This record gives sequence, structure tokens and C-alpha cells, in this order.
Amino acid sequence: MTDHVHDLRSVREAGDRLLIDVAKLDNAALAGESHLPGWTRGHILAHVARNADALVNVLEGRPMYVSAEARDGDIERDAPRPLEVQLADVREASERFLAQEGAEQDWSRTVELRNGVTDLASNVPFRRLVEIELHHVDLNIGYALEDLPDEFTGREIDFLADRWSGRPEVPPTALVAADGRSWRTGSAGDPAVTVSGTAAGLLAWLAGRGDKGASLTTAGGPLPALPPL
Repeated sequence: MTDHVHDLRSVREAGDRLLIDVAKLDNAALAGESHLPGWTRGHILAHVARNADALVNVLEGRPMYVSAEARDGDIERDAPRPLEVQLADVREASERFLAQEGAEQDWSRTVELRNGVTDLASNVPFRRLVEIELHHVDLNIGYALEDLPDEFTGREIDFLADRWSGRPEVPPTALVAADGRSWRTGSAGDPAVTVSGTAAGLLAWLAGRGDKGASLTTAGGPLPALPPL
């Protein structure tokens, strides 16, 4: 069972790590390329801030975003802001999200995210944690997939392996981490392919990041192609 209190604590810790690293940058660095094609570091920070507000909307019963166009427009609008403004915005938006712990919440209820996706309210803090941790890596400022907390990496592999489960375009696949943990994903049936490597390498493949599976080894067939996130 998800522990939203634990996850909110992890959200604060991850947010603090991100802010400490970003504070070392300057305005020129914010305009530099991130690991996400077409996005500068400023785009990522703008998205991290607006995502916090969007998840507050979810927990308060409003649409996550007014529209996809509004979401994209907000990111483009906020991306060029100077470092001082970006830091303050991320910090303040994060505090608005964390304040939900003290609000009257039925954490067992079902909430609606984007594109009709639903989830338990208690899972929303982990979704926020994913946004902070993976986008911290995406900033391209020295924080790598290998630096992610081990608990987070395992849980995100759990989530993504489940996301691709039952997908007919993904063959039945066994995932084996070097530390002995294992997962299963893809369509039904006995695994046709076994993918092995570090937990960080498995996460990179599942999330479409880093080397995207180049460091992994496979048995039984080639590395399966995954749908876009």
C-alpha cells in the first residue's frame, strides 16, 4: 500500500536536492541544452514548477491543466526567466503542493490526471516525486540516473514495467537487475526475452532516458522497442 506521508517527505528531500544543484547555475546555463530535445534547462524548471500546481489542481478536484495548449504555453512563457525567478517559482510551487498534506484529503479516493488517466490520490505524491527526480537528471547538470535513490529507482521500474504490461506490441519480457531484483513486462505469456543490467540501466530503457538500453544485455531476442511515454 502506498504511504503518501513517506512519499511527501521524499518529495521535499528530492526538491531540496534539485534546488541546491540549480542554485549553482547562472542565467547563461539556464539557456543551455538539457537532455530533453528542444528544451533548455529553463524549460525543465518551468515545467517542474507548473507540474506542482497542476497536481494541486488534481488533489483539489480541478482539471490538471486547462488544456494541452495552455500547459505548453505556460512552459514556453516561463522558460526564459532568470535564475532567481526560476528558483523562487519552483520553491513556492513545491510548497503549495506539499501543503496538501495538511489539507483535508481523502487519500483513498480516485482522482483524474491528464488525458482521462485516473489514479488513487495517495499515489499523487509519488507521481510528483517522479517528476522531480527524472527531470533533475534531464537538466544535464551532473545528476545522473545512477545518483537516484535506490528505493525510487526500484519503485519507478515497478511502475513502468506495469505500464507496459499487457501491451501486445511489447513481447513478454523478464527484467533482471544486477542486484538480484527482477520484474516482468510486456504482453502475456512466458517471457520470450530477458533483459539484464544495472537498475539504472533498466530504468533508462523503460523511461527512454540515458543510453536507452545500450548498456543492457538481452537473451532470447533483441531489446524490445517500447511505446513512447
